[in-house]
Amino acid sequence: MNSEKKWNKKNALWMLLYIVLYVVMSFIVCVFGVIHPVLFVCYQITAGLLVTGVAAKAFDKIKAFGVACCLSLGMLVTFFAMQDANLWHCVPVIVIAVLAEFIRLAFKYISTGNLIASVIMTFSAFGYYGQIWFNRDYTYECAVEEMPSGYADTLMNCSPAWAFPVVLIIGIAVAVVIYTITKKLFRFEK
Repeated sequence: MNSEKKWNKKNALWMLLYIVLYVVMSFIVCVFGVIHPVLFVCYQITAGLLVTGVAAKAFDKIKAFGVACCLSLGMLVTFFAMQDANLWHCVPVIVIAVLAEFIRLAFKYISTGNLIASVIMTFSAFGYYGQIWFNRDYTYECAVEEMPSGYADTLMNCSPAWAFPVVLIIGIAVAVVIYTITKKLFRFEK
């Protein structure tokens, strides 16, 4: 394995950039949810569009253990800084980091493992949007308190149970397409 693809000072600095981009893209995914309830329901699709390329590029840049953990640590620090760190937000971020790290390790940091890990990393906002289906009363109450009149009812109407697997499947498919495009644009190694 090329030593330029392992952890070193230069790649550690690159990692800081990827962490910032990952957090910013994840934040933008969340901001879209404020625009309209349909976009809140479609978080995973938006994440596939915005987050995949950053994770993919970070995974290609550093073919070693710890990249997914660094990206997720950036999310956790952001949650604490925003005073929004709770189990619903933090646990999914930790789980996706662990899954992504072990997938990459199992595939020996080749493209297939990086693809799967990049898709996994798009779930950075799952703690926010997953509550639509798994914690509906809480989601409704928060939407009533924080959003304009009518948003909460529209959100509930736009998120029937059948929409959850559809959004996940489309989001994953979008992430795979974005990974493939990013890989071609930046000429990733195999």
